[in-house]
Amino acid sequence: MTVTHGVHALVWTGSWTPEEARRAIAATAEAGYDLIEIAPIDPSGFDADMTAGLLQEHGLRVSASLGLSADTDVSSEDPAVVARGRERLAAALGVLRDSGGTTLCGVLYSKLGKYDAPATERGRANSQETIAWLADKAAESGITVALEFCNRYETNIINTTQETLDFIAVVDRPNVMAHLDTYHMNIEEHSFTEAVRAASAAGRLGYVHIGESHRGALGTGSIPWPEFFGALDEVGYEGIATFESFSSEVVHRTLSNDLAIWRNLWTDNHALARDALAFTKAGLAEAAARRGGAQG
Repeated sequence: MTVTHGVHALVWTGSWTPEEARRAIAATAEAGYDLIEIAPIDPSGFDADMTAGLLQEHGLRVSASLGLSADTDVSSEDPAVVARGRERLAAALGVLRDSGGTTLCGVLYSKLGKYDAPATERGRANSQETIAWLADKAAESGITVALEFCNRYETNIINTTQETLDFIAVVDRPNVMAHLDTYHMNIEEHSFTEAVRAASAAGRLGYVHIGESHRGALGTGSIPWPEFFGALDEVGYEGIATFESFSSEVVHRTLSNDLAIWRNLWTDNHALARDALAFTKAGLAEAAARRGGAQG
């Protein structure tokens, strides 16, 4: 099982100036990762050519994630808001393409934030139609779209693996995948194993976020890591597994508020990233050893 190990750019920096991009990409490589996940929430602030050059210099791959705002919410009933959301998604897709990446993930189907009512039928249809449109544009550049389902406080469209698979079935595009995140799974799923199995059996397990229950250092919260790593090993997952962690030590001007990052869960991001990679690799290796022992 060959997993591509990534780290979220917000572990290193809250913005993407040339200096910060160089520092984040260099730190990612020094920590031993294969990939950095950039966050072009405002795509106009990303220099894709500069990013591509730095990635090539340090021998790294790249993915991109974002969440939409209320003003760009493609699950809105307002056609003007949906249109702005499509513009934002198209721009982010362009940043990823020009940076050399092939997976666009995250909350691409709604705003990232708490809703005060369930999704409407028209709003859900707008979201599904937008993802179909985005998938077709992405396919032109060989890009996969991975939908990150989030907990109930961050979206009202998809909160579980099964809801994501049902949403994808309506969209009906071969390059749309499910993006599983352990932080959200810990809130919404009844079984990590069954969630991974369901996404894999549907042929839609396309991206994984490795995050602790409190978004801090791995192994210090309540995520059932042996179960999750065991499930990935069982299905032979060979995609991207990106470590995601947030602290008020590193602040993004909008995302930190959207995710309610109010306190320092860590201050030494270099040690955090190195330890997370070691933890993930060890967990996957132990899962493989357990499976081998059981088969023997």
